Amino acid sequence: MRATGMARKVDDLGRVVVPAEMRKSFGIREGDYLDISVEDDRIILVKRQDACVFCRSSEDLKEFRGRMICAGCLGELSGGPEVRTWEMFSEES
Repeated sequence: MRATGMARKVDDLGRVVVPAEMRKSFGIREGDYLDISVEDDRIILVKRQDACVFCRSSEDLKEFRGRMICAGCLGELSGGPEVRTWEMFSEES
């Protein structure tokens, strides 16, 4: 682990501000999600990468009940033609 020399105070609501230079270097923007995990005595923040929950593809994703699903897996799940099923979840339809 790399030491940064930066420290941040936890506020009264339990929030910690991630410094702007760190957000920029990791490509973290307002509204992005960070996954939080614990390893030994460390709290680890990792930028969430949107990917299909089944095949981990990052292309042609749609959100369904809080999970990302790609067009291919959605077609397989429905047992029907991929394009027709995908159109059912399309925002334009």
